[in-house]
Amino acid sequence: MSRTNQQTAANHFAFAAHRALFKKVTLGASLLVALSGIASPAMAAELPSLGSSNAPVVGQTLQDFFSAALDFSPRLRIAEENLNIGSARRSAATGQLLPQVRANASLSDNTRNQAGQETTFDGNRYSLQLTQVLFNWQAFAARAQAVLREDQAEQLYYSELAILLTDVAEKYFDALQARDALDSIASEYEAVSNQLEQIESLYARQLAQITDLYQAQASLAAVEAQQIQLESRLDIQLEALRSVSGIEPGELFRLAENASVPPLENNLHYWVDQAEKNNHSIRAQRLAFEASKKMVSQRRGAYMPQVSLVLQRQDSNVGFDNIPLQRTDNTYIGVDVSVPIYAGGSNRAAVREANSQSLIAENELRGVELEIGETVRSAYLQVQASEKIIAAAQKLVESTELSATAMQRGFELGAVTSVDVLNAIRDQFGAQRDLQQVRYEHVKFLLLLKREAGLLTADDLIEVSTWLEPSSGR
Repeated sequence: MSRTNQQTAANHFAFAAHRALFKKVTLGASLLVALSGIASPAMAAELPSLGSSNAPVVGQTLQDFFSAALDFSPRLRIAEENLNIGSARRSAATGQLLPQVRANASLSDNTRNQAGQETTFDGNRYSLQLTQVLFNWQAFAARAQAVLREDQAEQLYYSELAILLTDVAEKYFDALQARDALDSIASEYEAVSNQLEQIESLYARQLAQITDLYQAQASLAAVEAQQIQLESRLDIQLEALRSVSGIEPGELFRLAENASVPPLENNLHYWVDQAEKNNHSIRAQRLAFEASKKMVSQRRGAYMPQVSLVLQRQDSNVGFDNIPLQRTDNTYIGVDVSVPIYAGGSNRAAVREANSQSLIAENELRGVELEIGETVRSAYLQVQASEKIIAAAQKLVESTELSATAMQRGFELGAVTSVDVLNAIRDQFGAQRDLQQVRYEHVKFLLLLKREAGLLTADDLIEVSTWLEPSSGR
């Protein structure tokens, strides 16, 4: 990726991230627009649905799969609609505290018989009434609860978005790891095949034992079996990537050999503290707990009086029981006061239920905090350990390569057996695959740590993308 493209992508991501943080907007749509500016031209096509006969969209870069997943994920759409529901419920609760205006009209054809005298007349009554809540503790608490529930839905949406993006990255790197492992096993197969040919040549000249030949054949069969397993594993990982994004994986970009993954900063206490403050799941559950306390307050409001201001204007030519009257124009301004006295114990039962719900929410919050804390600690230790393991694995790769070269030379000179050579080849390529695995796991645990700490930003995703390069570049 060129410097200009990196800067453009960073600007797009940063714009979407700032909108997500400071505005209650459709974050998924914002990021989708941002990502579409750096996706490949193939991504301009409409994503096919499952079972569609249209030509599949093919993704290559990590950004391709990010942008596709934002539009494809049903869980993200559900979270978005839940956010819309929360906004609608807040508006509805607010509306109960605003003036309520109602117009009434009544037209009637009346026949009145009194003392044997029948009278027929047309009656009409028109009224306009405005009611304004002055004090209604239940409505006040319901509105406060609706605001908290909307904020909770917003945090859950952001949580689902972060989970989706890290899930896409994880599946992308799993596919890369499986592909690299398959390439490694193909190279190992070639090396063992060459060794087998050499042993067969020596055996034909009676310079090698039959056991050496059998051992080489067994080693080649073992590599073939492992190759079949890795092919199946690659197919599974590619299918997982397709399932989360809705597009077909193409020639994926790979983790560059010289990719500079920044070392982990700050100590464990810092990351746990950040998670307690910023983790979206913890924030959502904390808001749920606050909302449950507002529910208790709302239920207790049933014991309090309700006061409303009433303004009414009425124009009518009929009175009680539709008795004809001279047309009157009446304006009424008053205050209605309703005082609850006895409700059969239902209010007390509702308060007990709300208290229990609040205790449940409090313990759910504690459970989420413990779970997130454990995840953050585990991810931190994994990242910290993987930094050291990478350094050790690199040394092991170098050592096994030297050992394999030395063993091959020693076999040619008759100093070592073919078994020693085959073991050295196995160790060499096994060390390469171990290094590949720990490098990918290091990136995945780093993203997991930032996500669970609530610190995952668009810049982090851009940075990860810069560590990848086209397959032809390797």
